[in-house]
Amino acid sequence: MKKILLILCCLLLSGNASAMEVSGVKLADSIHLGSRDLALNGAGLRIKFFFKVYVAGLYLGEKTHVAEAALNQPGEKRISLNILREISDEKMLKGFNEVLAANHTPAELQALEPQLRELTAIFHAVGEVKEGDVVNLDYLPDTGTKIIVNGALRGSIPGEGFNRALFKIWLGDRPAQPDLKQKMLGL
Repeated sequence: MKKILLILCCLLLSGNASAMEVSGVKLADSIHLGSRDLALNGAGLRIKFFFKVYVAGLYLGEKTHVAEAALNQPGEKRISLNILREISDEKMLKGFNEVLAANHTPAELQALEPQLRELTAIFHAVGEVKEGDVVNLDYLPDTGTKIIVNGALRGSIPGEGFNRALFKIWLGDRPAQPDLKQKMLGL
């Protein structure tokens, strides 16, 4: 009887250790990026006009429920976008630019103009993303933000300031979707 209870307890506890699943997408509990392991801080579903667009996951070196702490956390970090429907490069960039403008002053955006041009060029080269594609936005302190689509590096954009601005799309004061921000912060 004790052995059966022990086995049941182990099975129940191992179920809690499995990867998080959001809208049918399984996200790893942890990843290795650069020189360290990152933990899944939280994940949620991006919805626009009643359509499921993507599942976004935030990976950090140290978990936090505070957006500013996540944005300011030193070292490697990742936002992973698991695409649930086709999105053209134009629509993706339009969405990014709208939220970037909402979270930055005109002067801040002007200072980011060279990096934003690089981001635009990278997404134009990627073109349309399709259901099942994975877009990783990886920040590595020595190289900047790497845009990786389905495991292939599509471009890098230098600067911690750019990464912070980019991550504000999901974690800023005026995020793309407030409840998604909360989920990514593990709330």
